[in-house]
Amino acid sequence: MILPGATLGVLGGGQLGRMFALAARNLGYRVMVLDPDPASPAGAVADIHLQADYTDAQALARLGAECAAITTEWESVPATTLEELATHCPVRPSAASVAVARDRIIEKTFLRDLGLATAPFFVITQAADLDAAIAGLRMPALLKTATLGYDGKGQIGVTTLDEARAGFAQLGNRHCVLEEKVSLAQELSVLLARASDGETAFYPIGENIHRHGILHTTRVPGQVPAAVSELALGMSRRVAEALDYIGVLAVEFFFTTDGELLINEMAPRPHNSGHYTLDACVTSQFEQQVRALCGLPLGSTRLLSPVTMLNLLGDLWGDSQPDWLRIFSHPEAKLHLYGKREARIGRKMGHINVLSDNADACFELANSLHDTLINKH
Repeated sequence: MILPGATLGVLGGGQLGRMFALAARNLGYRVMVLDPDPASPAGAVADIHLQADYTDAQALARLGAECAAITTEWESVPATTLEELATHCPVRPSAASVAVARDRIIEKTFLRDLGLATAPFFVITQAADLDAAIAGLRMPALLKTATLGYDGKGQIGVTTLDEARAGFAQLGNRHCVLEEKVSLAQELSVLLARASDGETAFYPIGENIHRHGILHTTRVPGQVPAAVSELALGMSRRVAEALDYIGVLAVEFFFTTDGELLINEMAPRPHNSGHYTLDACVTSQFEQQVRALCGLPLGSTRLLSPVTMLNLLGDLWGDSQPDWLRIFSHPEAKLHLYGKREARIGRKMGHINVLSDNADACFELANSLHDTLINKH
């Protein structure tokens, strides 16, 4: 076990790294962040911020020498970086686990080989692959880049072969998957933590609503049938065990109008849909990440209160700060801002957790607060 007083490393300096660093420091650890951005939100709260590229040999040598263990806040860190650091200290999750989650082709093939349901898909490595894919899928479909696609980026809706060809060119002829667009009843997410001894702790399932491809709200407990919840937990456990995963893992699901439960994708790290745990669970997902990284017993995932998490995007800023008094006037609304200097359309700037004894009341107030901030002027 790695006990408080040790230095933990985190690759990536965004909001997930920031919340990990705060959780680690609250537990008595020192934190070293590697991120090239001098205005990194995580770097601002770390003990040490290494402003260097993720492949910088000198920075990696320092991380490996000074850190007792290292984690990552995003899956696009180069595999060679994770492998190099693993020669010096534990890196959790492993490079092999991250490699599966960073590439949609590898990820979906991995899930299919496990016998777990996904939306029907074809692998597209060249334009010629589109003919068989279009013929083999029901339209409409989504053309998604294999890597670096998130929050609705890197994907184009298509209904014909000509649209698919144009979309493939628009995406730079990069490797993609063409995936059937299923009819959704709900979008769900399972958040779990798995320790090095195989101990696994599940958080309550979140019911998600997206707007323009970006998560808008997560409601917990979600309005999810018991049989669907049980199936989602079982599928998520199989994924974690097959990866021999150590750390916090999010698995996102589509529940279709036909009653199918399909895995959409997974994230080898804390997840936006798990931010509700900061205020509504005994152990937040970020403290859990610290515990799993350090080989400590996992904390309780018990839900303390119904909650709705609401994302705050840069759209709300305009030419000035939102009117935060409208949030603070509600004593059960908890504001979390990420320390980002520039607000941009679609950029995640923070979130609000709204707690109440009643799940419907949480959800309604969260959406009301969002409308209030939109109409601040």
